[in-house]
Amino acid sequence: MMPGAAPPLVVLAKRADFLACNRGKRQPMPGFVLLVRERGDGDTAMRIGITVTKKIGGAVVRNRMKRRFRVLARELLPRAGIAGADHVLIGRDGGVERDFATLRAELEKALRKIARPDHKNAPRQRTRTGR
Repeated sequence: MMPGAAPPLVVLAKRADFLACNRGKRQPMPGFVLLVRERGDGDTAMRIGITVTKKIGGAVVRNRMKRRFRVLARELLPRAGIAGADHVLIGRDGGVERDFATLRAELEKALRKIARPDHKNAPRQRTRTGR
């Protein structure tokens, strides 16, 4: 990789990776929910996962939403994503009808918020109480 070049994007494929990302930082937006989890494995590659449930709509609607998310991820993650982290976009109802420029602005805002060290949805350690 060239110095100053963005780390490569890798696609998440295993369910365990999606579930692990669920324990990371979460930033809900009107069209999607962004989950980000730093892996801590020393690899600088950014991994991206996209999921849209059947509750959102039929196959045509879900595939359209995933295509839009893939384009946004390719455009924004190399410069605004967190190196060495997994990023998961979860489609929300109404996300496919949102204007593409609006989705782009929302993803940029979500990535900025999640990158802040004082992010309010930082992962919390679960504690056992009363047992």
